[in-house]
Amino acid sequence: MSWLILIVAAVVIIFAVKDIRYSLVSKPIMRFFKRALPPLSQTEQEAMEAGDVWWDAALFSGRPDWGKLHRYPKPALSDEERAFIDNELETLLAMIDEEQVARDKDLSPEVWQYLKSQGFFAFIIPKRFGGRQFSAQANSHIVARIASKSLSAAVTVMVPNSLGPAELLLHYGTPEQQEYWLPKLAIGEALPCFALTGPEAGSDAGSIPDTGIICQAEIDGKMQLALKLTWSKRYITLAPVATVLGLAFKAFDPERLLGGEEALGITCALIPTDHPGVKIGARHNPLNLGFLNGTTEGEEVLIPLDWVIGGQQGIGRGWRMLVACLSAGRGISLPALSAGTAHLCTRMTTAYGQVRKQFSQPIAAFEGVQAALAEMIADTYTIEAARAMTAIAIDMKLSPAVTTAIAKYHMTEMARRCMNHALDIHAGKGIQMGSENYLARNYMGIPISITVEGANILTRNLMIFGQGATRCHPYILKEMQIVMQSDEELALKEFDHTLMEHLQFSALNAFAALGHALTGSRSVKVPVSGETRRYYQHLTRLSKMLAMCSDLAMLTLGGELKRKEMLSARLGDVLSQLYLASTVLKKFVDDGHQHSDLPMVRYALENSLHLGAKAISEFCDNFPSRVLGCALKFWLMPLGNQFRKPSDELAQQVCTAMASPNVARDRITYLCYLTADAGTGVMEQAFRRAHQLRSVIKQLNKYRRQHPELKGLSWPKLLGKAKTQQVIGEHEYLQLQELEVLRQRAIAVNAYETL
Repeated sequence: MSWLILIVAAVVIIFAVKDIRYSLVSKPIMRFFKRALPPLSQTEQEAMEAGDVWWDAALFSGRPDWGKLHRYPKPALSDEERAFIDNELETLLAMIDEEQVARDKDLSPEVWQYLKSQGFFAFIIPKRFGGRQFSAQANSHIVARIASKSLSAAVTVMVPNSLGPAELLLHYGTPEQQEYWLPKLAIGEALPCFALTGPEAGSDAGSIPDTGIICQAEIDGKMQLALKLTWSKRYITLAPVATVLGLAFKAFDPERLLGGEEALGITCALIPTDHPGVKIGARHNPLNLGFLNGTTEGEEVLIPLDWVIGGQQGIGRGWRMLVACLSAGRGISLPALSAGTAHLCTRMTTAYGQVRKQFSQPIAAFEGVQAALAEMIADTYTIEAARAMTAIAIDMKLSPAVTTAIAKYHMTEMARRCMNHALDIHAGKGIQMGSENYLARNYMGIPISITVEGANILTRNLMIFGQGATRCHPYILKEMQIVMQSDEELALKEFDHTLMEHLQFSALNAFAALGHALTGSRSVKVPVSGETRRYYQHLTRLSKMLAMCSDLAMLTLGGELKRKEMLSARLGDVLSQLYLASTVLKKFVDDGHQHSDLPMVRYALENSLHLGAKAISEFCDNFPSRVLGCALKFWLMPLGNQFRKPSDELAQQVCTAMASPNVARDRITYLCYLTADAGTGVMEQAFRRAHQLRSVIKQLNKYRRQHPELKGLSWPKLLGKAKTQQVIGEHEYLQLQELEVLRQRAIAVNAYETL
């Protein structure tokens, strides 16, 4: 006891006496922190500083305010947006012939003209420039619904309303540039593309070799400052038909004509594609889809300096512009494509599972099919929840870099999982191409969403936690900025104050995490009750676990953590699952606590908790210091990992909730477009008709079981026998015959004399 008292007294003295604390604690830690900071390139630093933090910061802190989550606005559409969706959008969907698109590798001229004339390329452009000025929620909804019918059309609509000339002009263009270009873009007179990716520069945009040299040149009959551009780009969507090219390049001023440095940094400019020297090259063929994608290049192309976005002041600011505007692509467009695909897969596969029979019963009755269906349905619920909530942030005029990266990575991966399950269940119908195959084109397009706007491997391993650790942590970014100050005495004073707050924050999180672990999260206070209360408690505990792991990793590994991608990615997975689970809880509340949605909500939340805890466990198991890793795991999970995968019983409840036409199924898959007399429409009709006749079908199946001699009889012959034996009446017989014709149409595939 005496030794314990002495130790406590020593610790109190060290931390209480400022000079001693400076000497023994703050100064050594500040020097270590400065040494441990990873070297940051200019593009990395700009990416880290760009954008906003949002709900992700609350999750990273270990102290999520669930009341604040539910005070965020509900997803909503204006009357004007709803009218557009009910009229112009439905007209467009009826016009699209996906077989024609696949055959011609392009939309029809009529569809192109309709897109331009009805403002489908003007969602983000303000009304004063002739645009639609729709919300992110409406933009996302429209692209998602188009994606359920035609991924090629969805990508075509998505690009002008995503990262590109219009958005860059809105945020960074000069008034003159806005007045000239935005009205033309709004009515489709100017069709944009944006060229960033080249043969040697994809995810590492900082390495682009394309250059712009500041020079004096004669343009329009007078000498002026100009840029001499040389570039070679590929994978540029809409390039083959674009009339205005957004171009990213590195600017250099070797003659110091602007009076500053020689290397000026990444810059963005707008160039008409008919400008001398601009070459639009051959088309690519992205997995046989029909959206236009191709190359562009130019060599020593002269452009006026005022074609730079933002004018001369915009030179060197291009990367910051691009990173700040990535939220549209990552937070709206790609999640919308994923939502459209997931809604399509779930609506059609739940129908197909009831319509397709094997061994005289619907295939959805088999538990192996149910396991895949349950995961697909829960993923679709999560995708829809994340789509709506991420759009809320953008409509709040935020640019949340971390949450949009989470949305891009996880929603595209969940859509891929949904599609794989859908094809497994559809089996032969899913692999035969033609008008009856409503899955094939979206299946082809899945890798495209995975690849663009930062490949998923990069997004998971470098971006989510890489940005989250510095942007979302309440102290790390501030400490980084302090230690980089030149005045060491002032820096030490500020660092000491921040460090003491940081240590207190970490200590409270650590002891709270242990307490929550020992009580099974029951010690967590949350402002909710009812069926989801325990999930709020568990997620708060998982949030504290993440905060503790992050602090330990950054403290002990420092800059080395940047290279420990497998390790940091697991912490990014925890943050991601916390965010996805949060969106599910918000959707459940925003939808009015629909009891019929509870199986999907519970499955999605239990799956997120399981994956988050699994990532924590694997982080501890792979921590470089085995001792620290084992100690951390014991601290966080002293009773073992209690978070299990959703049970088989819950999976069956999810399938049952979606096995019939009902409001829950409509609510979860409402973005799926149903073509009236083909493909999706026929499958839905067969599903609904089978449900209407379920009692008669049940009666027939009972009749067959009671008469073993009927076991091998075909369905039409069984119907005739049942009618003869007066098991069913004439009216029922005719209804079942009509159902069988409809069912055979629904499960049919295309066959061709020649290909």
